[in-house]
Amino acid sequence: MSRRKKVLLYTGVFLFIYFVPFTRSYIQEAVNEALAMTRYYAREHVLTCLIPAFFIAGAIADFVSRDSVLKYFGHKAHNVLSYSVASISGMILAVCSCTILPLFAGIYKRGAGIGPAVAFLYSGPAINVLAVILTARVLGWQLGLARAVGAVIFAVVIGLIMAVIFRKEDHKRADEFVQSGEQKEENRSLFQNIIYFLTMLLILVFATINEPETGEGFWYLIYRIKWPMVIIFITLLAYQLKKWFNKQELKSWTNSTWEFAEQILPLLFAGVMIAGFLMGRPETSGGIIPEDLIARFVGGNSLSANFTASILGAFMYFATLTEIPILEGLLGLGMGRGPALALLLAGPALSLPNMLVIRSVLGTKKTAVFIVLVVVMSTLVGMLYGTFII
Repeated sequence: MSRRKKVLLYTGVFLFIYFVPFTRSYIQEAVNEALAMTRYYAREHVLTCLIPAFFIAGAIADFVSRDSVLKYFGHKAHNVLSYSVASISGMILAVCSCTILPLFAGIYKRGAGIGPAVAFLYSGPAINVLAVILTARVLGWQLGLARAVGAVIFAVVIGLIMAVIFRKEDHKRADEFVQSGEQKEENRSLFQNIIYFLTMLLILVFATINEPETGEGFWYLIYRIKWPMVIIFITLLAYQLKKWFNKQELKSWTNSTWEFAEQILPLLFAGVMIAGFLMGRPETSGGIIPEDLIARFVGGNSLSANFTASILGAFMYFATLTEIPILEGLLGLGMGRGPALALLLAGPALSLPNMLVIRSVLGTKKTAVFIVLVVVMSTLVGMLYGTFII
């Protein structure tokens, strides 16, 4: 960080501390919510979600060849192939907007084109099979279906638009990757590498499974066996690391993992604290912005209501599946069905914490375009849904 940016940061923090009336009860409650939100995030997401994701990102950076990434995700890859792989990968992972970040950073830094990388970034948290099913059960099949179809279309369309807008930069960046002429000796077969990555992905998938609301059925059965399965796959991974990797490779992997953690974690925690201060935890309304005020601005199906819902969804932090009970409460307070869909399409894919991290990977310009595309498309689709679907 440059000296100028540090001065601006320190000045902003000083002015915040100097002028905010911390003795007021509503400010104290918002501060408590910010700290509680950070504690909740640390307990629920760092160990089970982010740490496995960091290790996978480090493995991508060290053990996945740039040629492979360019073949499937590069700007010269066939669009049908690259965007299909990006969307399907996101559907399988089904993680929140923060957990997807290390994986996104990993493939982007290995040469993935901006379009497929952004499609993967959006699809990971948005195309979540369990979330879609729960949305249909709790909020109605129309919203569940609209969410599923909208999320798939959004992932592809937003990726394609980003690829067109930043075409020249993307081509230049891809050429630099090709010219780097990276060559690495592999001590493992292709099959061993596949098993290695699959094992880490299964650790991440099982560790992030949440307890279903109903104590029965298929998803509850999967939830019951999640920790035994995690232990089994960790044991398998330990065996692979001992038998298939040398000390230098393990050191390089841990160094790459640490670099991602060092880049991403401080920004995530800062963003989570700010989001908690403004809007409180997902299950409370203790933030500085009152819940009834939010509901008042998202009633009906006007342009402003859908836009407000999209902005709200973009900046709030939603852990996986928590957006559904929040929406259920807002609908009870008078929120329109169109704005509800707008929030569902913008919320899981964006949050203030992940915006800060995306900016550190893509830069300010690309991040701003991505945010604008998500918000605008969510607003328009919400209006169409609210107009034609009763």
